[in-house]
Amino acid sequence: MSKAIYSEDQKQLVERLKQARIETGLDQSTVAKLLGRTQSYVSKVESGQRQVDIVELRQFARIYKKDIHYFLR
Repeated sequence: MSKAIYSEDQKQLVERLKQARIETGLDQSTVAKLLGRTQSYVSKVESGQRQVDIVELRQFARIYKKDIHYFLR
């Protein structure tokens, strides 16, 4: 299975999501628990294999204590 980043915007989004998680000091398993998802879900989001919708992005922003615009620049 190939790792699919769909566009430059998507690539930047997943990089910011991963960076925000690292800055917050959380691992993928902890984020997954906070989201009510599996660790593989977070991994797939961060690798670009799964796109997030705006509702999911808001959840990530809340967990990472970032304004949603941080991810959309």
